[in-house]
Amino acid sequence: MSSATATPPAPPAPPVAVPGPRRPRLSGMTWLIWRQHRAAFWTVLLATAAAVAWMLHQRAGLLDHLTSHGWPHASPDKWLEGMEPYRAETLKAGLGLLLVPVIAGVFLGAPLLAGDLESGTAKLVTTQAASPARWLAAKIGVTVPVVVVSTVALSLVCDAWWTPLTEQDGRTGWDLTVFTNTGPVPVALTVLTVLGGAAIGMVLRRTLLSMVVTFFFAVAVEVVWAMHRLDFAEPLRIVSRSGHGGSAPAVPAGGLEVDQSYLTGSGHTLPLSTCIHEPSAKAAEVCFRQKDVVGHSVDYLPLSQLSTTQWLDASVLFALAAGVAVFILLRGRKRVV
Repeated sequence: MSSATATPPAPPAPPVAVPGPRRPRLSGMTWLIWRQHRAAFWTVLLATAAAVAWMLHQRAGLLDHLTSHGWPHASPDKWLEGMEPYRAETLKAGLGLLLVPVIAGVFLGAPLLAGDLESGTAKLVTTQAASPARWLAAKIGVTVPVVVVSTVALSLVCDAWWTPLTEQDGRTGWDLTVFTNTGPVPVALTVLTVLGGAAIGMVLRRTLLSMVVTFFFAVAVEVVWAMHRLDFAEPLRIVSRSGHGGSAPAVPAGGLEVDQSYLTGSGHTLPLSTCIHEPSAKAAEVCFRQKDVVGHSVDYLPLSQLSTTQWLDASVLFALAAGVAVFILLRGRKRVV
């Protein structure tokens, strides 16, 4: 009698792992640059997040105050009551944000290349892992997006925070602290100072010295730009023929007066200092008649030009930043190590 031997069942096949969606990861030179400067990059992003959270909190307080006083339907005379503390906060924030391009240029731009050149890391990287051009392009390509993301966030929140104030008085939009910290201007200004700091570091090859020089460079850029920021605007002119003793014409709501002068009968303008040194009122009257002064002329910038002027200014700053980037790449190809 034969007995059949039962065949043991085959073990179950191991489960096949189905790959999930791959998350984007940095690799190669990009990963190296991010890891090398991750402390600075994360500091910039976290500081931006903190500043944005604080400004949103301030904006909420401002809106609560305004709505409790009937904004936006009530007349400004009602909801402007008690606005002094809120205006003071916006002024302090605006002055603080003017330092962002300087700080970014000194602490992010200046050490970007100078640190590697001073320590010898640049020579190691460019002789073993990548060409100098690729190394420089990666440095710029990783740093600039961090700067852009941060400054765009600050610009958008500033604009949202200060909009009720600029809606009440359009001239506020032309103020240095508002004009410089909203729209594309802060982005372009910060990119320029960061790339300028990187170029200075590449030339000087010493981190501390580069940071000091970059500080003066960034301050000079902001001062010169502040002095010429309205050069691309096109003032409009209004005149009154009320004689030299009459009042100057009123600027339309939201307009910024940029110049006032006397108007002659032929349509020319004379400075307000005309005839001011005459010894007597009678002599001054004769002087005005001789110069044919018939009224006043006022040049002003309408609120409708604000955004256009900001973009024109930013275009110039972006062009300068692009020129600096080209200088870094061209010079670095030959003398980076």
